[in-house]
Formats: sequence, structure tokens, C-alpha cells
Amino acid sequence: MKPKILIVDDEPDICKALEFLLTREGYDVSTANSGESAIAKMEKLSFDLIMTDLKMGSVDGIAVIEKAKEINPGTAVIMMTAFASIESAVEAMKKGATDYIIKPFLNEEIRLTVRRLLEQKKLITENIALKQQISQRMIYREFAANSDSMVKILETIEKVVPTKSNILLLGESGTGKGLIAEMIHNNSPRRDKPFISINCSAIPEGLLESELFGYKKGAFTGAVSDKLGLIPLAHQGTLFLDEIGDMPVTLQAKLLKVLETGDVYPLGDTKHRTVDIRIVSATHADIEARIKDGRFREDLYWRLNVIEIKIPPLRQRTEDIEILTKHFIDKFSKEHNKNIKGIDRDALSHFMDYAWPGNVRELGNVVERAIVLAEGNYITPSDIPEKIRNVEHHTESSTLKATINSYEKTFLLKMYEEHNKNKEETARVLGIDLATLYRKFKKYGIEE
Repeated sequence: MKPKILIVDDEPDICKALEFLLTREGYDVSTANSGESAIAKMEKLSFDLIMTDLKMGSVDGIAVIEKAKEINPGTAVIMMTAFASIESAVEAMKKGATDYIIKPFLNEEIRLTVRRLLEQKKLITENIALKQQISQRMIYREFAANSDSMVKILETIEKVVPTKSNILLLGESGTGKGLIAEMIHNNSPRRDKPFISINCSAIPEGLLESELFGYKKGAFTGAVSDKLGLIPLAHQGTLFLDEIGDMPVTLQAKLLKVLETGDVYPLGDTKHRTVDIRIVSATHADIEARIKDGRFREDLYWRLNVIEIKIPPLRQRTEDIEILTKHFIDKFSKEHNKNIKGIDRDALSHFMDYAWPGNVRELGNVVERAIVLAEGNYITPSDIPEKIRNVEHHTESSTLKATINSYEKTFLLKMYEEHNKNKEETARVLGIDLATLYRKFKKYGIEE
């Protein structure tokens, strides 16, 4: 697609000359003979570059620059002026002009300046797009999932990251709420601003208030200097309030005021700081029950709960155990400089039977422990804790057994494909003999 350029000048001849020159260079060129006309066109069409005269009628070049940057901050702007003064150039650059040229100008100067600015804009756009693509790929790499419930959560995350809406994450301890909060921030327009995290249940009430809001020197004994709170530190970024359900009611009122006004008052200070923050909060508690018994403010709940994401426990999404195990094997093998290629069938079967009360966090800890202890290239039952090995296996008639059978079939097919449909190699990797592999193929109707 051709780059779009808008020429703005109250001298029609200049507009025609520049239009002729830049059209020959392969650009899509529009013209406007006044600032009012230029602004009207900018509100309807998107331009990659605008060339505007400085001195025009009631709406001059400075006003055109300001409007262009308001509509699209990424638009490149060249200021054209016959008044070769440092003051006019400095003012134009302060208002957002990318460059300026002085009349009368040479055609070659125009060509080079336009080409340079459009190439810079293209590089910036490509860099932003690349960062977004990398970030999106990181979502799935860092939060491995196969289950329908988690895939839907990832789809929701992709929808909410570009917004500034507050998000409430609900789920048991260890389900990955903190990781999701970081992913939301790292993929949002605020990714280059601070991500500030605090656990509301881990800090005493008195300290939590000063940590969040900050304080002035002399506000209390020991306040020997000013301290900036975590809320002001998160300005233009994201504030992650973990275990928000445990925040004291007195602090809930102060947090609500910040959300309503955008103003933060440090302890002992009569002056406020205005902040722009996105809040992602998380809790394992039953917030609605706490609202009923007066331990959580309902008005704050609705401020925090614009977007609610419920993360199911690992025991309710056993389809994710294999892919999460593989993710942790890859991660911790690198960290501990071990050559662990995978987990054998029996050990994985124990993983599938275990309830994982500590959820994904517990799974990660168990895999890391197994990698440290493993003597071979695969994690075996001897490498995993006894409490997981000793879990009673479910009977053939259980509904969970059907789920495990489905998983085993998928796993066999995956390993068979990964080893180029070589049965001997597949059996060896799985730790079973060739006859057992054939029986399983027959059981699950796997085509040989």
C-alpha cells in the first residue's frame, strides 16, 4: 500500500507542485489549502506523513500539528516555513513536528526528507508489531494449556490486554494468577511502564498503608524522609494487588477513593499525586461471602471486578498436566543444566492420578525436584515424591479412567509421530516392550 501524504498550504501553487513531485515518487498525495480543511481530512482519513505550512489563516500550522498528534501520535509531520527563525522551528518541534524545512526548498531536499521520515515510521511500526507478536507468543509459551477452560481464558486475556479495564482474577493458590497478571501487563499498551506487585496478606495493616500510599517525612516516628508509595510508582503502568480479599476494610476505603478520583494522598501530606493506573487484583477467597459478612466493600468489588477471570484448579483440567509437565521439564532442565528429555509413562500416570492441591505451582516444584534427582534422561516414578506414587489408581470402571485412556491414546500417537512412526524407537522411549506397544495400538485402534 502506498504511503499517504497530506500537503497543507494556503498557496495553491505550492500544494500543486508538491503533489506533482511526491506523486511521481510513488506516494498517495492529498492537499488542503487551509488548516480547517486539513483537520477535516485528518478526521476522515489516516495519513502517514503531513507537510504543513506554518503561517496560514485562523488555523495555523501549529494547530494542524496538535490535531494530527491528537488523532494519531505516530503520524510524521514536516513543518514548512518561509520564516527562518529558530523560535518557530523550536515551537513546531515542541508541538510534535518531526522535522522542518525552510522555503524556498529544493526538490531533492523534499524527496530525501520525506523518504527518511517514512522509513523511520515504517521501522517503528514494524518494531511495535514484532513486540506484540513476540508478546502474544509468550502468552502461550509461558502459560501452557490444552484444556478448553484454559484456552478460553487465554482468548479472554488477548481481548482485555489492549484495554485499561480493571481485572479480578479468582482461583485457588498456585493456579497461576500472578503469571496471568504479568502476562496482561506485558502484552498491554502499558508494557513499557512499571508493573508493581504487592501481596496484601503478607504485610501488616500499618505497613501496608505506607507501602501503598507512601508518606511524608515526619508523618510518624521513623519517617526520616519522604517515601513514594507503590500506587504512585505504578503511574501509567499496572498495579497487581495479590490476595486483595485480605486487605483491611480501612484500606479498602482509601483504595476506593484512589480509583474514584485518581488522587493519592501520602500519609502526613495534604497534597495529592494524580495517578493513572490499571489494577489487576487476585484472590483465592470467596469475595461475595466476605461482602455479606462485612469484610469486603461491595462498591470496591465492583470497581475492581470490571473483567472477572476464574482460573480452575489443576485437578479440574487434567488435560493440561502433560503439556505443563513438558513445559517445566524444558524450563528446569535448562536452569539446572540437565539433559532431561521427558517423563516416562508410569511417572506420568501417577501425575494424572494425583489431585495437585498446590495446583500448577506444586506441579512445577515436583518436576524441578525430579529433574534434580533424575539419573537418566527421563523422569521415572523413583524421581517423584512418595505421596504422589502412593495415590491409589482408579479402577477400570471409573470415569477418570476413561479420561486417562483418552490421554494415553493421544500421548501414544504424539510419541509415535515424533519418532517418525518408528515402533522400536517409540517403545524404547516409552519404556515398554514392542509387544506391549502393539497391544496398545490395537486397543486404541491406532493405524500402523
